[in-house]
Amino acid sequence: MSRPVRRLLPLLCAAALAAAPAFAQDIALTSAQVPVPADTAYPGTVSIHVDATDLARRIVRVREEIPAQAGRLTLLYPQWLPGNHGPSGPLDKIAGLAFTANGQKLAWTRDPLNVFAFHVDVPQGATSVTAEYQYLTPTDPAQGRIVMTPNMMNLQWNALVLYPAGHYASRIDTSASVRYPAGFGAATALDVAETKGDTVTYRNVPLDILVDSPIYAGRYGKVIDLAPGAKVPVRLNIFADAPKYLEAKPEQIDAHRRLYQQAMKLYGGQHYDHYDFLFSLSDQLGGNGLEHQRSSEDGEDTGYFTDYDPKAGFSDLLAHEYTHSWNGKYRRPADLWTPNYNVPMQDSLLWVYEGQTQYWGNVLTGRSGLRSKQAAFDALALTAATYADNRPGLAWRAVQDTTNDPIIASRRPKSYRNYQLSEDYYSAGQMIWLEADARIRAKTGGKKSLDDFARAFFGVNDGEWKVQNTYTFDDVVKTLDGVVHDDWATFLRDRLDGKVPLTGGLEASGWKLVYKDEPNGVAKAAAKGGGADFVYSLGLSIGKDGKVSDVRWDSPAFNAGIGSGMTIVAVNDREYSKDVLSDAVKAAKDDKAPIRLMVKSFDRYQTIPVDYHGGLRYPHLERIAGKPDLLTSIYAPR
Repeated sequence: MSRPVRRLLPLLCAAALAAAPAFAQDIALTSAQVPVPADTAYPGTVSIHVDATDLARRIVRVREEIPAQAGRLTLLYPQWLPGNHGPSGPLDKIAGLAFTANGQKLAWTRDPLNVFAFHVDVPQGATSVTAEYQYLTPTDPAQGRIVMTPNMMNLQWNALVLYPAGHYASRIDTSASVRYPAGFGAATALDVAETKGDTVTYRNVPLDILVDSPIYAGRYGKVIDLAPGAKVPVRLNIFADAPKYLEAKPEQIDAHRRLYQQAMKLYGGQHYDHYDFLFSLSDQLGGNGLEHQRSSEDGEDTGYFTDYDPKAGFSDLLAHEYTHSWNGKYRRPADLWTPNYNVPMQDSLLWVYEGQTQYWGNVLTGRSGLRSKQAAFDALALTAATYADNRPGLAWRAVQDTTNDPIIASRRPKSYRNYQLSEDYYSAGQMIWLEADARIRAKTGGKKSLDDFARAFFGVNDGEWKVQNTYTFDDVVKTLDGVVHDDWATFLRDRLDGKVPLTGGLEASGWKLVYKDEPNGVAKAAAKGGGADFVYSLGLSIGKDGKVSDVRWDSPAFNAGIGSGMTIVAVNDREYSKDVLSDAVKAAKDDKAPIRLMVKSFDRYQTIPVDYHGGLRYPHLERIAGKPDLLTSIYAPR
């Protein structure tokens, strides 16, 4: 909701009251009890004290001291979370809520129309309110992401804090301290003011900076300087389940340092006074990838360094989240910016925020050598194939509409993702920006590229980081036009609204998508987890236990009657395994009999014949003879 509309809210409520029946008046009055945020300073400093020592029971205890005056105080728990793009605040994890003032226990009520708001009546003579409560972190993945283990933790301030309503988050001063388990070290973008024993007190910051500065802490940690000698520090803070997983080879460290170097060459300016990757290597702590302006939360498996596969290279996680410091945190879509964490967001420009970040994350991973050129191309082949042959949902739903998915689905799994679609603005956005890059290069004879857009759009105002520089669709178009004149508005809208296929960037770059009977290197590495990919042949994705995780809509398997959630137990009367099914698909190229799949659904078994004879098909890229090779230039180091 835009700021002019928010200013009209009290007037609209008043107008509704005049004509509403009694019960509707009660509802309107209750809703109006939550103050609208104003750009005014909150008087005093909100002090937050966190005890994170109860690792065994995974309980975090919080005590807040909130300056207050006599009368009604409304406190908010963050609901609309930056980086999640939706109303995903873990309110259900808060328990034991109690308020006191001058030693007197205070009653509280939850707003019935805004359950993230708590009302407390402050008695005469009180100058502050103490709030005490617990954050009960998940003890099982079914309850949410695991954030506390015996050896490490991830503290996110949005999950721990209550804050006063009626003010911009940037106008609420905060003081925060954390008591850590004995022997733990901690990393965060926050600056340390004081350390006493196991308690660390951080320097005062506004609430928006506090929430944007999560903490990783652990028993086993290591810090790698990614920018030796630079004025602005950039650090890789690694925490692991055991010391052995922290060991990185010199060439691996060099590749991560080149990520910093290539980002600087791309964007130019920096929008932080220091940057800290918060990086977990764990099979216990939940994996993560969440952007912040001066840090990022990044989680990979324990074997990130120790089980490195050069054919696949490293993932693009770090490059993606690092890019968000420029795209999404400093430069932010205007309709995604909100004054505090309880005003609804709008996600219409996520194809820039996430889509172009997905593009640059992949490109920077290749330019830095975190992936070889071949691995980068293999990864791109998998994305291109998705939008060439595995998104039948685009027939009824446009990429633009998927920007609503963080609000619609809150990232819940879907039964037929390829048909329902799910946040396709990420990878579809990557394909759109690849085509834009190739278009700029072709129109300028290689003199300019999307790099010029990135520097002009994201690299401005070097050193500025305490404000958000917002943008609109028209701003994107204007900057593109400044790189090279074209009808960029039509170019973007045609692809976002489903009028033009999304794979034009490949041919424009001098490459084409082909299918072979062997997976490429990145696909082979992904299959080491035990799953099986028959997406472009039968139309199936299968887990290591034989359970069908996704069926491509209108594929041979789908049309034969196989559905998501079934379990394949036998292939042509032989017990299912990935190899058995692969052999059956190969044999069916010459044998015209259908492939017989015995499946289990609940307590029912049936044999389903699948009439498919096209052999195994896996995505690869091939050069188009006679066309300039722009793709190699795009991924080449600067």
